[in-house]
Amino acid sequence: MHTNNGRRLSFGFERIDEAFPGLQKGDFAALYGHSICRKLPFFLCVRCQLPLRMGGLDSQVVYIDGGNTFDPYGVSAIAQDHGLEPENVLDRIHVSRAFTAYQLTALIFERLEEALKKYDARLVIVSDVVVLFLDKDVHGGKGIDLFKKMIGHLSDLASRRRVIVVASHLPHASSRRSRFLESILFGNADIVLKITESGGALCFVPEKHPRLLPFTTLLSSETVTMDMFMEAR
Repeated sequence: MHTNNGRRLSFGFERIDEAFPGLQKGDFAALYGHSICRKLPFFLCVRCQLPLRMGGLDSQVVYIDGGNTFDPYGVSAIAQDHGLEPENVLDRIHVSRAFTAYQLTALIFERLEEALKKYDARLVIVSDVVVLFLDKDVHGGKGIDLFKKMIGHLSDLASRRRVIVVASHLPHASSRRSRFLESILFGNADIVLKITESGGALCFVPEKHPRLLPFTTLLSSETVTMDMFMEAR
């Protein structure tokens, strides 16, 4: 059991939580790298609802789905693993889906703050935040400028509303545009967390943090598959 006297949100994995102090209100974090970044926000969605003494925030969640990644079955399994009722957990995760970059920005600019007030949510997840801006219908400079404004708004919102905002960036084919968008995301984030694979094991790497120097935590000394990672507690 992880104590949470500082009202921080922990990941719930012993190796991570021993080395990483967790996320606190006001943090804007970018999570990227390995495809497990599709799943890791689900743990945060569940753990956010835990009591403070168990590493949670006793809070509801706003989940803005930019990559059609939200998986209620995966969330339900994690909830059961934490001794929570899946239906209750899902009811406290408020999901909005975007299918274009313009829908995503509209949700963030026009509806996100209202949702935070309505649900008194202390955690915002924006999944696969880059992918919609890689669409060929999003034109060059205008798309980049819109992305920059959106990311700046998320950073400001985290600080001003004292909420945790986590934007996930999933693996995609590298391009000049994707690298430019990544630089905007990572440059604006307070915290940049990378999950990488080395020698068959997954590694947790806080590349940027206002209170920590970069380090690497090996999540397992043995070969780690995604399924093993999902089950590890």
